[in-house]
Order: sequence, then structure tokens, then C-alpha cells
Amino acid sequence: MTLKSMTGFARTDGAYEEIRWFWEMRSVNGRSLDLRLRLPAGLERLEAPVRALCQERLVRGNCTISLGVKREAGQMEIRLNEAALGEALGVAERAQTVTGFAPATLDTLLAMRGVVEIAEPEESEEQREALSKALMAGLSDGLDQLVAARTAEGARLADVIETQIATVESLVSQARKAMARQPELMTARLREQIARLDEAGASLDPERLHQEGLLLAAKADIQEELDRLIAHVAAARELIASGEPAGRKLEFLAQEFNREANTTCSKAADIEISRIGLELKSVIDQLREQVQNIE
Repeated sequence: MTLKSMTGFARTDGAYEEIRWFWEMRSVNGRSLDLRLRLPAGLERLEAPVRALCQERLVRGNCTISLGVKREAGQMEIRLNEAALGEALGVAERAQTVTGFAPATLDTLLAMRGVVEIAEPEESEEQREALSKALMAGLSDGLDQLVAARTAEGARLADVIETQIATVESLVSQARKAMARQPELMTARLREQIARLDEAGASLDPERLHQEGLLLAAKADIQEELDRLIAHVAAARELIASGEPAGRKLEFLAQEFNREANTTCSKAADIEISRIGLELKSVIDQLREQVQNIE
């Protein structure tokens, strides 16, 4: 069983020189592959390669890929913007003259925006390339974990789906056995109806009765529906064993399962077939819910 779920989570952490980083990845169900990237300012250059790598590993799902980066505090450079400090001091002195309040303290002036600047050390092109390479390697490791999580969940889903498919197969077998008794049941039912009409004094054409009997038998025949259900069972098992992303095809098959179950119920000529048809619809509804989680 190699089905993959579209639900998963992964996180990887790493470091390059004084920079620490982490990738966090979440994926849930989606009709196609929808990537939402959250990259820090200054690392926008990674968007294209990140998307390309994700598209290589993932086929479907709504995926959020987040990158967090933190530089060690000791590597930061704190600078005093003397021009901004001078302007702030001038404003404070004018405000003191107008209001008569105590002069502004140094703490207050330094806390004003733009007076103190925190600058990261400039990186060379080689350092940027090395950082990008380390980040992309971390992303690759995270995607491996995400795919592994989705594969593990897919294996659990495959067991559930295989059980549901086996249940459909068993119900079809029951319907085949019940169908073998249908001609006798229909004949007995027609004879009872004819007997009641005879008692009422109705004039009946034997040829017309024969034609009506054949028509009823044709309408109640569910052989084609049962054959198609068995064909769908075989197709579903082939998809599960194929190793290829099968979610969309399984969703389509589930719709076809449901179509045949509906027709079987509408053609049901007795209580037993009706019961089997309703059980088929119930398990197929459960099947449809599960295959929506498959990649």
C-alpha cells in the first residue's frame, strides 16, 4: 500500500555560522497543490527554488511553508544616528521651553525611533550563497519528513479504504445470491396479482400479461449494476497498489460506486435487495469521505 494522505506536519532546525533557522510545514486537504510561503524579509530570493522543490515532492494539498531566521545578538552592530539624536534633542528643548516641564532624559531620547539603529553585518555574495544552500538543504529534510508523515497517514487510510472495498464486494456477492431467486419471486407475485384480478372479474389478455411480466423482470434486473460494481472494486485495488498519486481517480471511482448503488436501490424488487442497496450506499458514502484525504 503506497497511498499518501494530504495531511501532515514537519519541522527542521539548523544553523549557519551565527544564524539559526527553522522550517515549519503544514499540509491539509486540497483539490490541487496550493503553496503558501512565509519567508523573512531579505530572503525573497528563495521563493522560486522553494516552490520548485515543493512541487517535486508534493502533488496535492494546501501547504503552508514557513521559514524563521534569527541572528545571534552578539553579531549585531548598534549604531548611534547622531543627526537623528540632534533633531530629537532640539525638539525636546523647544518642548521644554513651551511647557516648562523637566528636560527630556537621555533614555527618552535614545528610545525615539531612528536615534539608535541595529544593523546586521554585511554579507558577501559567497556567504549569501552558502546560507541559501544550507536553508534549501533544511527544506529538503523537512519535506522528507512531511512526505513520511503523509505516507504513514496514507497507510492507515489505505487499510480503512481496503476494508470498505471488501465490504462492497461482499454485499455484491450477497445481491448476486438474492438475485438468483428473483424470477421465482416475480412469478409468484404476478400470479397473486392475477388471482386477485380474476376474483374481481377482470378480463385479462394472456399475451399482455406475458409482456408485462417480461417488462417487470427487465426493470428488476440488477446484473449490469453488480458487474460494474465488481469492476470498480478491481479498479480501486489496482489504484491502491499502483504506487501513483490516486486521490482524484479514487474520488471519481467513489462517484461511480454511488451511481450503481443508487440504481440498485431504485430497481430493488424485494426487501432483501433493498437492504443490500442501502448498506451499499452507506459504506460507499464512508468510502467517498476517506478518498478525499488521499493525495
